[in-house]
Amino acid sequence: MVNNTIIMTKFIILSSALLILLSASVDKARQKPTIFIIGDSTVKNGSGKGDGGLWGWGDYLYQRVDTNKISILNFAIGGRSSRTFITEGRWDNVLSMIKPGDYVIMQFGHNDGGPVNDNSRARGTIQGIGEETQEIDNMLTGKHEIVHSYGWYMRKYVTDTKAKGAIPIVCSPIPRNMWENGKVIRAEKDYAKWAEETARSEKVFFINLNEIIASKYEALGEDTVKTKFFLTDHTHTTEAGAILNAGAVAEGIRSLKGCRLSKYLYKR
Repeated sequence: MVNNTIIMTKFIILSSALLILLSASVDKARQKPTIFIIGDSTVKNGSGKGDGGLWGWGDYLYQRVDTNKISILNFAIGGRSSRTFITEGRWDNVLSMIKPGDYVIMQFGHNDGGPVNDNSRARGTIQGIGEETQEIDNMLTGKHEIVHSYGWYMRKYVTDTKAKGAIPIVCSPIPRNMWENGKVIRAEKDYAKWAEETARSEKVFFINLNEIIASKYEALGEDTVKTKFFLTDHTHTTEAGAILNAGAVAEGIRSLKGCRLSKYLYKR
């Protein structure tokens, strides 16, 4: 009887110790921060498995970040604008997972220039960063909707991220493979400009991917860029292009003053 009691006591002590260790492991896993990425097909093309030989930069950021210390979740999806990523409920899904200390890297703009209302995609936003709205009966979804400006939607991502105790990083859209007199055509008069203005007004981090990547393209030359980084159109990148662009994101992160995300980058 005494021996059984001693054995049971030891078993209880051992079980308690294992539970404590397990709990500590779970807590440690929860403490590991996450980089959430949201955007369009230039960030994640198709299923993110190289459909048609095309990739987005979000699928290669892991090459630049120590994922033993921070996780990366790429929720970008092709065809979405800053508006439809919200109206389809995708942002709410991401937002529900964000915890204090996480990061949200956002890049929209490529699809925001389409029609505000049509029976094909209905994904456009009002140009600029103002508070003007357009009230519609969405021809595609059949729902009544109030459409806002590109800047309004970007501000929502930023303010929602801040409210969760996470850190937003706004990116301007990557440049398209469009050239004029040996120079890449920038989006400095529209979406790159509006992305920067939004980040500045909200006092959050901004990476000018449009300029960083355009400069890299120009250094490589038009012929090299067109044959190595693009296959079917002037927007979606090959694996080589996605890797270069992911490197540009890492370069941008490293340049951000006071951004602690840089400590998770591999030294190169």
